[in-house]
Amino acid sequence: MQHVYILQSLKFPDKYYTGCTSNVAERLKRHNSGKSDSQSHHSAMYGPWKLVVQIGFDDKTKAFAFEKYLKSGSGRAFAKKHF
Repeated sequence: MQHVYILQSLKFPDKYYTGCTSNVAERLKRHNSGKSDSQSHHSAMYGPWKLVVQIGFDDKTKAFAFEKYLKSGSGRAFAKKHF
């Protein structure tokens, strides 16, 4: 199962990170580890993070499509309104 997740920065509450993984707990741990090799530049700059929402998908293609949508302008507006 693939999960699309949204994280919120604890230091900068207006900063969010959206991703997709099969193991959200492990991925959150990696985002918060501070190791630049295990996370994106964005998540390294704004960490530590807390989990806001995770949504599970049986279909990997649909999960990645939803992640891509959430990263778009209308997707960010949707997430802000609903999560």
